[in-house]
Amino acid sequence: YATFALSSSGESIYLSDADGNQLQKLKYPQQYGCVSYGTTDDGATYGFFENATRGKKNDTTIYSGRVDAPVLDTAGGFYTDSVIVMAHSVLSGATLRYTTDGSTPSAKSKEFPADGLTIKETTVVRIRAFQPELVPSPTVSATYFINDDPATPIVSLITDEDYLFNKKTGALVKGTGSSPNYDKELEYPINIEYFTGDGMCEINQMGTFTCSGHSARINAQKSIALYARKAYGNDRFAFNPFPTRDYDSYKSILLRAANSDTYATRLRDIVASSLAEGEGILYQDHVVIQVYINGQYWGHYNLREKINKYFIAQYEGVTDEKEIDSIDILARTGTDRFTQNGNNEDWLESLFTHAAYEIILGNVDFTNVRVYRVPGGKWKYLLFDVEACWRNLDKTPLEYYIKPVSAKIQGFRHEPLNALLAVPEMKAKFLTRVAEILEKHFQWPDVEAHFNEVIDVLEPILPRHIARWKNMKLSNWQKNISATEYYARVRPKKIPEMLQKAMKLTDEEVETYFGEVLRLLEETNTKK
Repeated sequence: YATFALSSSGESIYLSDADGNQLQKLKYPQQYGCVSYGTTDDGATYGFFENATRGKKNDTTIYSGRVDAPVLDTAGGFYTDSVIVMAHSVLSGATLRYTTDGSTPSAKSKEFPADGLTIKETTVVRIRAFQPELVPSPTVSATYFINDDPATPIVSLITDEDYLFNKKTGALVKGTGSSPNYDKELEYPINIEYFTGDGMCEINQMGTFTCSGHSARINAQKSIALYARKAYGNDRFAFNPFPTRDYDSYKSILLRAANSDTYATRLRDIVASSLAEGEGILYQDHVVIQVYINGQYWGHYNLREKINKYFIAQYEGVTDEKEIDSIDILARTGTDRFTQNGNNEDWLESLFTHAAYEIILGNVDFTNVRVYRVPGGKWKYLLFDVEACWRNLDKTPLEYYIKPVSAKIQGFRHEPLNALLAVPEMKAKFLTRVAEILEKHFQWPDVEAHFNEVIDVLEPILPRHIARWKNMKLSNWQKNISATEYYARVRPKKIPEMLQKAMKLTDEEVETYFGEVLRLLEETNTKK
């Protein structure tokens, strides 16, 4: 609430009256994330408090410092039959206490055995050090998988059940209030581990999580956004799991539960998005993963880059914090209601590539639009949330993209595109762009390779996912995959005809812009 920030490494604060006379000075030491600092009632002693008491009296017990975090000598990971977990305290005389249900250890938790803790089934272990005159240490956590072949990369989440499923406070449940808990975007602490497909742990750190998505939040398996927060140690996730990116870290990542594609293919969005690689349009990369929460199997997810100002800043090479804060991100129609960050004062986007992909893919959920602008730059589109594609051979969403400038706005602003198409040079540029993308990315051998890359990873893990959620059948999934592949193969051949009707193109124009690519697609996209 202040117009200034305080250094976590320690400094001095001065309290003055209106005339500038100093009333009080406080020199405070280095601070700990999420630990309160203040004074007791008499003001004679300053120190740390175990609990923050915003708006209330400070706790009566004050501490001079904090216990160092204990050390887990046995790394979390994948073991056969059993493992003995060993740990030790950095501070001599401190008592280690632990839990195995995801909860934060308290002074009442069991004391960690000196000869180690034997784990015989997949279990999360959390340990904390306690010393009477000090604030309890940060919690260290790890997951021990027993006879559990990873098969894919794994994300293991560990946190208190109250943050997850409590009816009053749980972020992943509807709750009992007038508005669902999962719509409140409650943000809670959580321990995050990422294991590669060969079982190597790349990150193990505290961060925070929220329930993510929109209408899909009602699904039992919910999408989860994860954030690195400095208050919990690191303000970045120091890894990069995504194959097409060269970044060394992320501010946030998304565990996406396939959302509206949950019961069909679970892969439309990631396969379709991947076809935009190299075309100068920003999209979210992906990794097929499995998730555990507090040691319980939580099924298949698609790990995605999280759309926010930091995601855009990385892609656009923006590093200055003030410039990052000034990045504009608009959703849908770009009205104030859908302004995710910044403002919507200008509308001068370059959108031919975005429109081409949406039309070729046949994304019927055409309201899922994101546009962004970095300081001093032009508006650009994101290819975002296209899982409602490859469902039929209908013209949608073409009729929402190509229509009179004065027509009703539906889901996004169609006026810039159609105003540009009224200019002969721009019309030619748009049609040429569509033909280029069809030729470069929608020949069936290339598209099929993208499908197979995901199917080869996803199909072996689906039986376990289905057993966990009981919301689909493997036979139906296989049928849905076949149907989706059919539309992905046939639809590109229909695009020139659709554009001819929508834009009133002559046969000569169709031949000029699409003749060559149509003959190519007839060869590559016709089933032999």
